Amino acid sequence: MYHYIFFDLDGTLTDSKEGILNCLRYAFEKLGEPVPPDSVLIKFIGPPLQDSYMRFCGFDQEKALLGIQLFRERYAPIGKFENAAAPGMAQLCARLKERGYVLALASSKPEEMCVPICEKFGFAPSMETLTGSPPCGDWEKADVIRETMRRLGLTDADKPRILMVGDRKFDVLGAGACGIDCVGVEFFGYAAPGELEQSGAAAVVRTAEELEQFILSH
Repeated sequence: MYHYIFFDLDGTLTDSKEGILNCLRYAFEKLGEPVPPDSVLIKFIGPPLQDSYMRFCGFDQEKALLGIQLFRERYAPIGKFENAAAPGMAQLCARLKERGYVLALASSKPEEMCVPICEKFGFAPSMETLTGSPPCGDWEKADVIRETMRRLGLTDADKPRILMVGDRKFDVLGAGACGIDCVGVEFFGYAAPGELEQSGAAAVVRTAEELEQFILSH
């Protein structure tokens, strides 16, 4: 049975599309670059920003890092709150904690941004730890998961009791690299059709209620 539940943030606990896309548009305009269509910008939700700039826009590392700086220039004071809690998720986290599960955030977003978001939308009280990337750069999901385990004092022996919950293949693949299961959520449609299943998700759910049923039955 699972006992430790790790949650992604963007697209899983919150619908962060508005803030992320607004900050990306701001960054591209500041860079003097044409703003890509929304169909491209949506792909930035999930993976580390540097990877997205390089993969989807052809930026070199130096330009990608500048893009991150400009993105955060708007995101830190404004964009992080252009956001909304995923329906039912704050309540689900509270119920799981009451049942004795140990919950944690495991996000590639900078930790200094994760904390106020989780506080604002009611997730922080349910979480034993809020783990994100360090200020210097976005970690890969596997790095975040390992740091979350370290903070909770978990070892390889605990891995069968850990479940990652996320909305993109990066969550599934990162969990797999760490030897833990991942349930994919399709709350907002940020993953491509079949992405989560093809990446090896233990299950794919579409509502907080379906997620709760999976956790309680496994």
